[in-house]
Amino acid sequence: MGKISPHPLSALSIEETSRARDIVLAESPKNVIQFRMIYRQEPKKAELVDFLALEHSGKLTSTSPRPPRLASVHYVQAHQSPDRRADEFETIVDLDKNFIISKKIVGTEYLAGLSTWEFDILVESCKTSPLIQERVAQFDLPPGFDIVIEPWPYGGMDQPGEVRRYFQGLVYAVDTRTNNPDSNFYAFPLPIIPVMDFEKREIVRIDELATGGAGDDLVPAAPRTGGVLNHCVSAEYVPELIPGGTRKDLKPLSVVQPEGPSFSIVDESLVEWQKWRFRVSFNPREGAVIHDVHYDGRSVLYRLSISEMTVPYADPRPPFHRKQAFDFGDGGIGHAVNSLTLGCDCLGVIKHFDGVLVNPEGDAEKAARVICLHEQDNGIGWKHTNWRTGRAVSTRRRELVVQFIITLANYEYIFNYKFDQAGAISVETRATGIVSVVNIDAGKTAPWGTVVNPGALAQNHQHIFCVRIDPAIDGHKNTVVQNESLPLPMDARTNPYGNLYEVKETRLTTSVGVDACPQNNRIFKIQNLDKKNPISGRPVGYKINPPPTQKVLADPGSTQAHRCQFAKHHLWLTKYRDGELYAAGEYPLSSKREEGGVADMIARNDDLLQEDVVLWSCFGLTHNPRVEDWPVMPVEIMELHISPVDFFTANPAIDVPSGKDTTSQLTTGSCCSKEKPRL
Repeated sequence: MGKISPHPLSALSIEETSRARDIVLAESPKNVIQFRMIYRQEPKKAELVDFLALEHSGKLTSTSPRPPRLASVHYVQAHQSPDRRADEFETIVDLDKNFIISKKIVGTEYLAGLSTWEFDILVESCKTSPLIQERVAQFDLPPGFDIVIEPWPYGGMDQPGEVRRYFQGLVYAVDTRTNNPDSNFYAFPLPIIPVMDFEKREIVRIDELATGGAGDDLVPAAPRTGGVLNHCVSAEYVPELIPGGTRKDLKPLSVVQPEGPSFSIVDESLVEWQKWRFRVSFNPREGAVIHDVHYDGRSVLYRLSISEMTVPYADPRPPFHRKQAFDFGDGGIGHAVNSLTLGCDCLGVIKHFDGVLVNPEGDAEKAARVICLHEQDNGIGWKHTNWRTGRAVSTRRRELVVQFIITLANYEYIFNYKFDQAGAISVETRATGIVSVVNIDAGKTAPWGTVVNPGALAQNHQHIFCVRIDPAIDGHKNTVVQNESLPLPMDARTNPYGNLYEVKETRLTTSVGVDACPQNNRIFKIQNLDKKNPISGRPVGYKINPPPTQKVLADPGSTQAHRCQFAKHHLWLTKYRDGELYAAGEYPLSSKREEGGVADMIARNDDLLQEDVVLWSCFGLTHNPRVEDWPVMPVEIMELHISPVDFFTANPAIDVPSGKDTTSQLTTGSCCSKEKPRL
């Protein structure tokens, strides 16, 4: 009996990843190759849909046709001649037949995503650069301080000519006298940014930073020298360095599941919980991805993922006009993903999922615990009290959470896909970490940021996320309807008392970008017009409430805005095409404009009436820092809701048990109250 192939939606194993690497190396044995990413190539949807239909019908057998098992291999290939620029390749490998089926070179007008080993080279280049050594020597650093280089993407290219593979480094100083490797160096920013031409492996210049504030020139009059850190003070966050230590009056609060979790896992990718059934996988470009979502045997979503996010900064002083990260597209988030800690990142009875990453040599390495799955309580789910009898029936809102966390230099982002017992899905993002700061002169303030610590200016910026939603509402032919509640004037015949309002629905039948409108209660229904709800008579569907957050604030003519066209609307509707997964296009690193992103997709003006539609929900945080964000900011939470609307014939959570939690108890003694003082 032959070996059973992995499920088409499961991530590549270590063995498969290694085999894909070996196939690529065998084709080019004389060239120096450094690998960036190897991950499962998405099957063509038409092939996968047929396979999934067999699976859900119970007719799948070991001989049923399967989509080919493919690997996407991204790598750099150097030439024998040092004068030739290295080629960036993206290759598709057929793992069933062990050969390369397609191979393309990333064009010179784009830059392939960065890799952490390039950042390592940037740091080493900075350490050995005479240019930097001479410049740092001009600062009168306090005794015991060493410099720290924080690698960053270069941002939007602002030079004419070809796109160059530049990287930059933010420079800080760390107080080594603490004898703690986690001492907070962000409190001591230095006013320089080294720029490296990666092709040359050389620091080509040092950008000098202005340190003034309101009313000062945007360009420094002269490079700063001397005691630029004399007015800076430490700001520690690790518990052992916090003055006075941590609080001593916080008692344990535990999540206890004495009978274990209510979910089950099959073949390390299939999750079943409370009528939900879906698969989860990990890839280094998008993190956790949810596939083939069903509720009580009915199809809801084909695929759900975090497509992109951008962080444009609003400091007008050069070179900060370039300061803009694409935290997924610049290089993928694979090596930025956290290994999640039991009891800290996830509570209760946890299932961890591992990922697979590669080093520069293409060696497959297990990325342990990159996703956690757990249940959590989120308050009351539904409740009603019969006031006549006094009986109350109440259920708790339990959620199943798929979580991954990434650390990108100073910032952390927590991403949660949350499934509830009433058939709804939420995508939650949480931003935390340390705000990016630059040096500011003593006593100065600036309108483009907030002084959060003496000598440390946190610049205003935005975090704009894009969630890609590929629905399958009782099938893959769906239509999006804009639904609004609009006031109506008094009318003697139709609205004599003026209390009537109109619920207006508009079908969006071609690809388009649209916006939230809270004053109109604007929502968007994803409907299957071929399936009617037997109670309401309306098409079955799910609705999206786009968070009405600010869109990109950079001027439409700016490079910042050109690079993130996806941030111009709250919601985009496109027609499905294989391979279109990224809102800002495949190659945003150092781009001058968005290429192949959602703006280009809607330009096709595709028909979306009962077609395979894809929705891209864009929302974010305009982060004008506050002192309370320092030294590590409390989480800022944003959430997208995907909820059933006329999909069921009643509340699908009506059968959730209303039992009492027997571990809950009343407080005793005086722990929660104090005696009133005697007069």
